[in-house]
Amino acid sequence: MRSTSAGLTALVATFPDQQLRLRHLGGVRWGLLASAITLALVGLATVHSASSELALDYLPKQALRIVLGLLAFGVAFSFDYQVLAKFAVPIYTAAMLLLVLVLLVGAEAGGARSWLRLGAAQLQPSDIAKLATILLLARYLAGINRRFVRIPQILTSCGITALPVFLVALERDLGGAAMFVPILVGMLLVGGVRWRVVVAGALLLLALGALVWNFATLDYQRARVRTFLSPGSDPLDAGYQLQQSKIAVGSGMLIGRGYMQGTQSQLRFLPARHTDFIFAVLAEEWGFVGVLVVLALFSSYIMNGFAVALRARDRTAILLVVGFISLVSFHVLYNTAMVVGLVPITGIPLPFLSYGGSFIVANFIAAGVILGIDFRRYVNR
Repeated sequence: MRSTSAGLTALVATFPDQQLRLRHLGGVRWGLLASAITLALVGLATVHSASSELALDYLPKQALRIVLGLLAFGVAFSFDYQVLAKFAVPIYTAAMLLLVLVLLVGAEAGGARSWLRLGAAQLQPSDIAKLATILLLARYLAGINRRFVRIPQILTSCGITALPVFLVALERDLGGAAMFVPILVGMLLVGGVRWRVVVAGALLLLALGALVWNFATLDYQRARVRTFLSPGSDPLDAGYQLQQSKIAVGSGMLIGRGYMQGTQSQLRFLPARHTDFIFAVLAEEWGFVGVLVVLALFSSYIMNGFAVALRARDRTAILLVVGFISLVSFHVLYNTAMVVGLVPITGIPLPFLSYGGSFIVANFIAAGVILGIDFRRYVNR
């Protein structure tokens, strides 16, 4: 009887703690998750429309990947970000080994060797490497208790980022390699960098860009840049994709042609319509109104993320959120600018909307870590 009584007492004693946790769950910025799920559902419908005329409809696969993404979100949310930060080095090391493995046995697609085949499934390790790099940078920069980051510490941060950039560039995926730069820039700015260092860094990036252009780009990559500078110079070859994308976006006008009624997607004029150019399909079918709704959803996601960063309790949490939001923001900015010809075409998908397994799962993992940080601003006090 005595043991039973003690057990009941212990169980009752846990009630206030459980109730407190439930109240804290109610205070989490769930608008971020709502935006992510809504975007994923919009992407699911658009992927179905873009692939309905193909031999294989990608709807079931994309639906499964969204389910896997939500499961990954739950796992990421349940982990304490401080524990994740403690394992940042082994996680980063494992991600780098996966990038090396891609160079040895990876599958090639779209001119880049950036995929690992796992039976019927595929994995793109660069998506994992982005998350791992954010985690290690957050741990390193959080340990610097100074108002401004010193030059040696900036160089160390650049070294952490340069390794995956180099490995991804060796895969001939320059677009994927470039996506590490906004992560580094965003996290360094929040970590504390003097403006003269920012200017010097921008000049250095320009110099590195010139070197990459002259010695590291392939013919098809240069053709994409030339097409961007002169869209009408090769409308049937290098400029074909951009021309078709512009036609799709322009023909959507105010309210669009209607779901599955777009000529560019349904008649197969637009290449990569279910992946990198899914935004052009959406614009053709739903017009300016549909584009505005999707951009509002992305804005909601990003603003909720910034709200989490503003009320985070420690530097690690703030830097993690900034890294993830910088990554998503730049993906959205570049992809939407790419489909209308404002920047050169490269293989940068649209978060939550574009067809893809590891990419959408990685986006949901990032969302899980962000909201886990928001929840633990009370729990970890």
